[in-house]
Amino acid sequence: QVQLVESGGGLVQAGGSLRLSCAASGRTFSSYAMGWFRQAPGKVREFVAAIIWSGSSTSYAGSVKGRFTISKDNAKNTVYLQMNSLKPEDTAVYYCASRSRGYGSWSALLQTGAYDYWGQGTQVTVSS
Repeated sequence: QVQLVESGGGLVQAGGSLRLSCAASGRTFSSYAMGWFRQAPGKVREFVAAIIWSGSSTSYAGSVKGRFTISKDNAKNTVYLQMNSLKPEDTAVYYCASRSRGYGSWSALLQTGAYDYWGQGTQVTVSS
């Protein structure tokens, strides 16, 4: 089992920045990749970014590329999502997720079904 706890959400004005954190505990050594997803009211949960634990490979959704940066601190078992130039359309509950079943292609890692464990989510609200 892997437990994930997100933090860092809040209310920010358009153009501002936030940094989300996802602290992992439990069988973290079995994690292959970590992802960030978000879900706005009335919408499906969508991919934001992902990172491979053992290296530095990353992937981003087109809507956040160039504005968001995913990173990790292996010693702290923590993944971060630095969000800059925030827009009102970034408003959503942000979730981190862990894939513990081994290798997954990047096309797979864009899907919610590729992940085995999820955090409880943290609200990000961007005002115009």
